Amino acid sequence: MTFAQTIIYMATTQQLQDFTQQVRRDILRMVHAVNSGHPGGSLGCAEFFTVLYQEVMDYSTDFSMDGKNEDLFFLSNGHISPVYYSVLAHSGFFSVSELATFRKLHSRLQGHPTTHEGLPGIRIASGSLGQGMSVAIGAAEAKKLNGDDKIVYTLHGDGELQEGQVWESAMYASGKKIDNLISTIDLNGKQIDGSTDDVLPMGSIKAKFEAFGWDVLEVKEGNDIDAIKAGLAEAKSRSGKGKPVCILLYTEMGNGVDFMMHTHAWHGKAPNDEQLESALAQNPETLGDY
Repeated sequence: MTFAQTIIYMATTQQLQDFTQQVRRDILRMVHAVNSGHPGGSLGCAEFFTVLYQEVMDYSTDFSMDGKNEDLFFLSNGHISPVYYSVLAHSGFFSVSELATFRKLHSRLQGHPTTHEGLPGIRIASGSLGQGMSVAIGAAEAKKLNGDDKIVYTLHGDGELQEGQVWESAMYASGKKIDNLISTIDLNGKQIDGSTDDVLPMGSIKAKFEAFGWDVLEVKEGNDIDAIKAGLAEAKSRSGKGKPVCILLYTEMGNGVDFMMHTHAWHGKAPNDEQLESALAQNPETLGDY
């Protein structure tokens, strides 16, 4: 039995919230230690990653790149690596103490996930935006060819949807009936230079994915554990029915830290000592710091 499977039968909403709170502490401490990284989107997706890895996905921490007979996850907006690394570590893929090496020379925990360091849990490099869905489609097709009924999950930023390759992938996925794919869009309405509407308005993302032939559902409370659980369960129930599934997850960038919320300023900015102290005070330790 994997760590993730154990949590499925044991975790309460409060335990998942405690897990999320520790992940937020990790994110803050990691980017502060090297004065570099992307806390805003990482904090906004902490609840999603917690539910995905602690409740939803069927996987083994005895990591292999082929991922046969287990659910797979591909992070497309790779700059939010701090949340990914924290959840992987606390889920048993590697030691939590390794989080202290984030973005340091020769570390396996680079600012954007890479594969040549051999970090368990990482299957693609995702420094360049727009590519994750393409890779995930290939993995999903491989599962179909191998008679593997597990699901492939992806996460994308809403600003990332300004990349044309995403829409080529979306067109292919529906056209080829890649119905073992569930792609979540982090809709926080912000990117590095401002709001997505100011940088490049995209109109109705729901209407666009529906027009491209996807089954689309919305999670309006994207930072609520129970809402995310319900949304992912609903998405899974819709898989295998001829269409790829898209979850529109409405989150708040910088969630859980009052001065980081409601602004794009913390997309790629590390807190100073005083700001770190304030942020950690809002998120007391729950699982133990690295």
